[in-house]
Amino acid sequence: MPVESVYPQLEPLLPLVRKPVQYVGGEVNSVVKDWDAADVRWALLYPDAYEVGLPNQGLAILYEVLNEQEGVLAERTYSVWPDLEALMRTSGVPQFTVDSHRPVGAFDLLGVSFSTELGYTNLLTTLDLAGIPLLAETRTIGDPVVIGGGHAAFNPEPLADFLDAVVLGDGEEAVLLVTSLVRGWKRDGCPGGRDGLLESLAATGVVYVPRFYDVSYLPDGRIGAVAPNRPGVPRSVSKHTLLDLDAWPYPKAPVVPVAETVHERFSVEIFRGCTRGCRFCQAGMITRPVRERSITTVGSMVAAGVAATGFPEVGLLSLSSADHSEINEIAVDLADCYEGTNTGLSLPSTRVDAFNVTLADELSRNGRRSGLTFAPEGGSERMRKVINKMVTEDDLIRTVTTAYSSGWRQVKLYFMCGLPTEADEDVLAIAGLARRVIESGRSATGRRDIRCTVSIGGFVPKPHTPFQWAAQCAPEVVDARLKALGGALRADRACGKSIGYRYHEGEPSLVEGLLSRGDRRVGAIILAAWRDGARFDGWSEYFSYPRWTRACELALADWSVDLAWYTTRERDYGEVLPWDHLDSGLDRDWLWQDWQSAVAPDGAGEVEDCRWTPCYECGVCSAMGTEIQTGPTGERINPERMLPVLSVNGR
Repeated sequence: MPVESVYPQLEPLLPLVRKPVQYVGGEVNSVVKDWDAADVRWALLYPDAYEVGLPNQGLAILYEVLNEQEGVLAERTYSVWPDLEALMRTSGVPQFTVDSHRPVGAFDLLGVSFSTELGYTNLLTTLDLAGIPLLAETRTIGDPVVIGGGHAAFNPEPLADFLDAVVLGDGEEAVLLVTSLVRGWKRDGCPGGRDGLLESLAATGVVYVPRFYDVSYLPDGRIGAVAPNRPGVPRSVSKHTLLDLDAWPYPKAPVVPVAETVHERFSVEIFRGCTRGCRFCQAGMITRPVRERSITTVGSMVAAGVAATGFPEVGLLSLSSADHSEINEIAVDLADCYEGTNTGLSLPSTRVDAFNVTLADELSRNGRRSGLTFAPEGGSERMRKVINKMVTEDDLIRTVTTAYSSGWRQVKLYFMCGLPTEADEDVLAIAGLARRVIESGRSATGRRDIRCTVSIGGFVPKPHTPFQWAAQCAPEVVDARLKALGGALRADRACGKSIGYRYHEGEPSLVEGLLSRGDRRVGAIILAAWRDGARFDGWSEYFSYPRWTRACELALADWSVDLAWYTTRERDYGEVLPWDHLDSGLDRDWLWQDWQSAVAPDGAGEVEDCRWTPCYECGVCSAMGTEIQTGPTGERINPERMLPVLSVNGR
């Protein structure tokens, strides 16, 4: 049966809300396929606003991969702002996709990409507006299968009550596997009903079905065990790792937004994974091993993407883009190709010790200079050793001097507050570092208009990292250190006016920590907070700390645990962590040893990058059957081969 668009009911509401253009669809490169010609239909949700969700690389990739398949349809949906949510409820308009404005509840699957835990309550809003039962156990065969993924789903236990399934790791091949199983299940008459489909997904070993596992608790509140509750379900579920990124050159033609978004650029992921070993970094740990795209594939993706979108900026993405084995060649060749055009290059993620003169020159060759952000993370040398960020103060000064000398007038420095073993003086050291940055820029350029912005956020311990056992710093301590740092920056008469200061207060970080390392009991907290009005918790104007503390008190009243138990308590080696049955490939003993090295009384031990040193046995390659894939290839991007594509845009 055809599924009708809800746009006729939605359109009269749009003049009554802010930014109505984000809900109208019709973007360049969006895809609308025949509903009846598809046998498997996906709605893809990014649980945040359109302006944040549309540039998301993961969702863009899955959207293209699925829509390239015969008989498969994929459409996008985003969280609606509270003003439209209220109108939709009073007018009976359900959650809709932006591609064809079809009701989300009519699709076979709802795939949810979680980049941050603070988007969890937005999932509940989407489910409720779509008419999908909030609790997975109450859904029927006619409801979409709700599947979570993304970095913030590597501990899905707080969402166990709401998600039917979870995919850990890379999604390109995984969504095709899920699609194939759903197609076969539907073709065969839906054997076993909803549970029959979920059992077939669980049997793959790469799809986690929370309802098929039972959790027991000890009298002191800790987890006793997590075990399957039916045959055919594996005791542990492994992440999926995509090998040979060259075979998956996505996105090829991403959707061009009709409303302003947080990133106005065409992005190419030049490699996936990171082995720098920063102990706080969940993204680096869970995406191992490093897998590079070849320089020629990067070139062809850039050419096709710029032609398909017309974006004036190309972002070369990865967790540490300047670490690509041929990054200098990529930058030089792309700058050659686009010299004289309105297309500029950027490295949104740049390590202090990998940025160099060649990169600086090529990124600014056509006169366009996008922002440069460097992340020392720790304010003192001692803290940088604790977190295994092997960057010295002199490294930073050399790097920013290169940037200022190459024409940049402002750089952004990112730090964290509340790291393990941190003291007040470690945070105050940031003021001295910022002063040296300004002084070096003035000295190198002879100019007084040199600026830097210090941006600092509260540290949140994350699962699957050496810091997963750490106690989170109390928000009042974080706020006091941030206040003291602000005072130190303002007191600097020589450089203070040239230093911008931005920070995130400690309370949102504590809630993020609750959601990050929580177990299934936290699901009741999420539900209570959502019923109390929690929406868009990652946005300061909507976040309410008292709301979350009320929710904790209500949901945990019958348990021997509280908010502090989940956040500011240090774990020991023997404790069963909520995600221990979910395998990211990292050896638990290796993580523990690295945690002990970080807090060693005689000083933190450092771990080298295994791309350039012998293997230090983190466990990923042996457990996952993978290996590091890097160049150099010795090849170059050929501008003449790119010209036919470039000419599409009249260049």
